Amino acid sequence: MRLAVTGASGFCGAAVARLAASAGHDVVCLGRRPGPVGAYVRWDAARELPDLAGADAVVHLAAAVGDPRPGRHVEAAYRAVNVDGTARLLDAARGRPVVWVSSASVYRPGPYSGPVREDHPVDGQRGAYGRTKAAGERLALAAGAVVLRPRAVYGDGDRHLLPRLRRVVRGGYAWLPGADVAMSLTSVGNLAAACLAAPGWAAGAYNIADAAAYRRDEVLGRVLGVPVRHIPAGLARGLALVSPSLTRYAVDQLTDGMVLDLARARRQGYVPRLSLTDYLV
Repeated sequence: MRLAVTGASGFCGAAVARLAASAGHDVVCLGRRPGPVGAYVRWDAARELPDLAGADAVVHLAAAVGDPRPGRHVEAAYRAVNVDGTARLLDAARGRPVVWVSSASVYRPGPYSGPVREDHPVDGQRGAYGRTKAAGERLALAAGAVVLRPRAVYGDGDRHLLPRLRRVVRGGYAWLPGADVAMSLTSVGNLAAACLAAPGWAAGAYNIADAAAYRRDEVLGRVLGVPVRHIPAGLARGLALVSPSLTRYAVDQLTDGMVLDLARARRQGYVPRLSLTDYLV
């Protein structure tokens, strides 16, 4: 099919575009910069209606991402892309299947007593990213899209997660808040495969992650290549109130122990074949 991929110059979008092309699809990359393969149509999600002429389906990954300090201007900038840009995309895509890539950051912050299902409350987000992704996905769900909720996407080409994790390294140790917890992570390859399969899924929201949860301390110790040490979670949350490089959201991601329930996606045929080991060999 002729597949439109928005945000194809970014980490996740590029992975989707490459996999789609390798599977024989005709790929059209939409965004402010060209994607790695296929045709290119310029689109500024914050300002313009996208040109989807000839597309059979759309995978929407264009987004304002990150963990900025709070502020009115930050909130407005994120809303312009993640909410208003979504509205423009859905308007242009009428009649076409849409896969809208969201984030597990839309879920109400934990800690969590068990695996998080898609019916977990979607409110109380601590930052502009989570709030505007939640607002954007409400529009997508109302329009009948398939919404994917990955958590902590990692892999080749990552420009966000690993740099943030490296901030915890000081003096040859990774200083992590609170006790060790189980947590879901999502290989970018697993996400890309889900994006290509999802146009055939029933409308609604789906958690997307690797097949099994990971232990936080083991994973970060391997990825960062240094021993792990702990600091009290309360101290870390206090530091987040005054530190320019640490936020409450970042602390939550390391302490809440979010494990995603994948049963709904598995019923649609989702089989996550990659794990962190495939990227560390």
